[in-house]
Amino acid sequence: MAQPPILSLEGMALQQGGKWLFGGPDHAPLDLHIGPRDRLALIGRNGVGKTTLFRMIDGRIETDAGTRKVKPHAKIVLLEQDPDLTGYKTLMDWALDGTHAPQEFEVEAIAGQLGIDMSRETKGASGGEKRRAAIARALAQEPDLLLMDEPTNHLDLGAIDWLEGWLERYKGAFVVISHDRTFLKRLTRATIWLDRGELRRKEVGFGGYEAWEEQVYAEEARAAEKLDAKLKIEAHWLERGVTARRKRNQGRLEKLWQMRAQRASMISAGGTAKLKLATEEDFKSKSVIVADQITKAYGDRTIIKPFSLRIQRGDRIGIVGANGAGKTTLLKMLTGELEPDSGTVDIAKTLTGVMIDQQRQLLTADKTVRQVLAEGGDWIDVRGVRKHVQGYLKEFLFDPKIVDMKVAVLSGGERSRLLLAREFAKASNLLVLDEPTNDLDLETLDLLQEVIADYEGTVLIVSHDRDFLDRTVTITLGLDGTGKVDVVAGGYEDWQAKRQKPVTGKAKSEKSEGKPAPPPPPPPKPTKLSYKDQRDYELLPARIEELEAAIARGEQILADPDLYTSDPQRFANVSKGIENARAEKDAAEERWLDLAEQFEAL
Repeated sequence: MAQPPILSLEGMALQQGGKWLFGGPDHAPLDLHIGPRDRLALIGRNGVGKTTLFRMIDGRIETDAGTRKVKPHAKIVLLEQDPDLTGYKTLMDWALDGTHAPQEFEVEAIAGQLGIDMSRETKGASGGEKRRAAIARALAQEPDLLLMDEPTNHLDLGAIDWLEGWLERYKGAFVVISHDRTFLKRLTRATIWLDRGELRRKEVGFGGYEAWEEQVYAEEARAAEKLDAKLKIEAHWLERGVTARRKRNQGRLEKLWQMRAQRASMISAGGTAKLKLATEEDFKSKSVIVADQITKAYGDRTIIKPFSLRIQRGDRIGIVGANGAGKTTLLKMLTGELEPDSGTVDIAKTLTGVMIDQQRQLLTADKTVRQVLAEGGDWIDVRGVRKHVQGYLKEFLFDPKIVDMKVAVLSGGERSRLLLAREFAKASNLLVLDEPTNDLDLETLDLLQEVIADYEGTVLIVSHDRDFLDRTVTITLGLDGTGKVDVVAGGYEDWQAKRQKPVTGKAKSEKSEGKPAPPPPPPPKPTKLSYKDQRDYELLPARIEELEAAIARGEQILADPDLYTSDPQRFANVSKGIENARAEKDAAEERWLDLAEQFEAL
């Protein structure tokens, strides 16, 4: 029998800064129901109100309209992205002061597994230490509903794996905001999408979100055409460019596979990059950084064992490993910032680098966006091409109207995007990115992937974002903490495959050697839709709307907090009806999306 929701938000409306974020004259009231075992991804661009919604769920924000209902005795815990530790001497002092105060031994048990010393003073704690402390504090409270705002920020791969394992065993419900696609795909079972003041829900994990998103926008476009009101959504449709972006990404992905395959043929079985070029002259001219048997140690601890690598023009190098494994040390040696203990690093004299670090320290809060990008003017030089500053802002998903706003009023994600816009405008042939995905929403991540793919120089990336690396890099340098550096053609998954499947002699497979398999051939192009297909294509949208309305009616009935106790049979019947309607709707949506793709290909 279905269980009543842990939390319900009904008819919520909220006004901020004179503008209606939810509800009001511009948007429908917001409704949300969270069940006791829900695993929800909360998706939406920076600035649409995801964190605000969390605070509404948590009860920290008073809304202008609507009701908030919570199951009696339910514990709701918010894992904030940037918690305020002011007034607490140590991390443990802060952790013990949670809404549902945990015991010290409970916090220590989790902190020990995360590798964080809770006696650390808050003033000197790093971003990674604060993040681990926040996770220990949240989990130790044993929540029934856990709200996580960018939980993997500042975590290394080991900590992310541990958190994923804990959440897989977790018996309660959670809602997560994250840019980490791998994290979302592995853990979520349903998606709530906050878009233009409207909250949509689909009973499919994040793995199905992008197809759903395209379907929604395609349906909007068709509806607008039928109503002769295409201009109503045209600006948003063009900004998103969903179909065009998908095609561009498919082309870039194919190009990335080709680059990886080419690079794999240049990497020896031993893991060092030995290029097989036609001539020695060609060999040297294409190399921009050459590391020969470099090493580094601090005291008795070996950080980098003898390691050699030739980096060519256009290479995209990803550096991965646990915190403390030596990623930053290796990066600094490859860029000439740090001398190796032995061996040599030769850097091409023509190499001009741009560094974007995770601290985002290059932006001055009291400057305007125009001053940051164009020194107060109207034009900006973008790698030799003169562009109007407002037009350039649109390329980085900004509303051009923000051009005279102060940096101080921008969100963390918007500041990161502005920094990317400024740094990518500079003439360079080496781009160094240190944890570039922190504070970025998914759309900005897509944009960053496109910019990197189109960048004509060489790219070095230190990141814990597994999906981002799989989508961008041609070579992965994997550090296991012993001083050994694996060189693998491909991304994070290719490095993992090599680690998990040791290969000897001639029995090595292409995957374990780091060579990516070729991309699958494109499906045959249909010549026309059959009569049945054409009918389904035309009629399914109306049926989907009917099912959505039925689901909404059922959810409204279940929102009655007394129904479960007063009429349990009706509660069960309505729950079953919603489940059946959702299953039929999912099948109809998948069928229509497939037909839409066929229709588009004609």
